[in-house]
Amino acid sequence: MQQLIEFTMNHWVLVLSFLVVAGLLIHNLLLGTKGSVDPQSATEMINHQNAVVVDVRPAADFHKGHIINAISIPINGFKNQINSLNKHKEQPIIVSCRSGSQSQAACQQLKKEGFEQVYNLRGGILAWQSANLPITRKK
Repeated sequence: MQQLIEFTMNHWVLVLSFLVVAGLLIHNLLLGTKGSVDPQSATEMINHQNAVVVDVRPAADFHKGHIINAISIPINGFKNQINSLNKHKEQPIIVSCRSGSQSQAACQQLKKEGFEQVYNLRGGILAWQSANLPITRKK
């Protein structure tokens, strides 16, 4: 025990850094998936809760393949087009992108605009395709 105290006193910056990293890791593990859904859960929400899928990828990527009945609102103009989703405000909204990172910013924007049931598709369209779920090229 004496050695641990001595080590902590001699290397307090290292110990403090370790505690911060460990705390952030635990926070991420406990709360990191809050507000996101995996492809299987998203499918259930679409089928049973009439969830709306919003795809924030560029239009060219959207036309290469997207989730059936998804609404395309590219992230670069997302803020200006949020009003087009007002008719779906009472429904769950699942936001997707290529890998799940850009859609997180869109989810935050929707929550600021008063949308309550907003979910990020964890892993994006890549996870959707990896789960062998259907995509379409139709508008």
